[in-house]
Amino acid sequence: MLHRLTRVFGSTDAPHRKVGGPSGVNSRTGRPLAALAVAALVTSLLAGCGAGAGAEAGSDSTGDSAGSGELQEITFLSYLPMETLSMVPEMMAVSGGYFEKHGLDVEIQEVKGSPQAMQLLLSGAGDITRIDALDTYNAVGSEDMPLRNVGTLTRNPSIKLLHSSEAPLDSPEDFVGKTIGVPSEGGSSSKTITLMLQNAGIDPSEVEQQVVGLTPATFQLVQQGTLAGYMVSHDSALIAQTQNDDALIYDFSDALTAGAQVYVTTPDSIEEQPEKLKKYLAAIKEATAAIVADEDLTDTIETLRTEYDFATLMDDDIARAGLEEQRRQWTDGGESPLLTTDEAEWQLGYEELVSAGDVPDGLDSSEWVDNSLLPE
Repeated sequence: MLHRLTRVFGSTDAPHRKVGGPSGVNSRTGRPLAALAVAALVTSLLAGCGAGAGAEAGSDSTGDSAGSGELQEITFLSYLPMETLSMVPEMMAVSGGYFEKHGLDVEIQEVKGSPQAMQLLLSGAGDITRIDALDTYNAVGSEDMPLRNVGTLTRNPSIKLLHSSEAPLDSPEDFVGKTIGVPSEGGSSSKTITLMLQNAGIDPSEVEQQVVGLTPATFQLVQQGTLAGYMVSHDSALIAQTQNDDALIYDFSDALTAGAQVYVTTPDSIEEQPEKLKKYLAAIKEATAAIVADEDLTDTIETLRTEYDFATLMDDDIARAGLEEQRRQWTDGGESPLLTTDEAEWQLGYEELVSAGDVPDGLDSSEWVDNSLLPE
């Protein structure tokens, strides 16, 4: 058993039920989830995969061998469904056999957004998650949550804004007086818009944010002028561009520093199970390194398709474009080592949020980072 997929839906303030397992208990680990009272563990899928392209049996970088003993169980809390190229590091680690190579049996729990991911992590219902740095700064700096950034994946904001060439958004000033669609109120997309405006000296109240469904039909609201644009993942934006000649993608990379994606765990987990976390990060680093090294991405796409089947992955052109953008984000165009958090950049992100009034000044943001779990 190499990985398992569980979907967790609903709020964290209602009783929960897991189909096929005892109430209040994670059926794989036996750990109680009632402390957080998760709404529903609705779908449980058990999947196995053999060692794929790029992964060979034998000793891993943590000194363990996949074939020498029982695999260690670890739970990754995914705030996105495993049906987007944004989750390609985990998908490659599964389909390419990297988790198995590093001696792990990974349960991937799909949860409803980063707030639920953080709450589940703090409750002990998961071991590690990946969320936006904006959420991490706010959680630790403003709410004093005991969380640690143990690895930076994307170096720039991965969320994009889809708009139209008929009424383009070329700069933050173009957003004033407009309505922007976001997937949820107060989520990472909303925070990205707000911070961009604040950095440009614009009062965020001058831009209306409206919660919208993220479907291909949403772009019609842009074409009709109801929305000036809306926030989407990069692969979703690429699909919209193939369907609409006027679709443009707004990239926030030049507008803010704090929008990276980071792997997060708790200080208690770092102290109690450092080797297991090291294995997870080693598998992710090896999986992402394989994608970076795959020049035309043919092997990567073939490997991913052995386990996954969704629209952006199954279209060759969109898959390549999406993966190229992902690896550019991981390496900052080739300038940054995979997963290592640049503490100077991390500090700049913190200062950006201080200037915006989102987190208190005078905190030591370096205490929120721990690069020690990453492979050398």
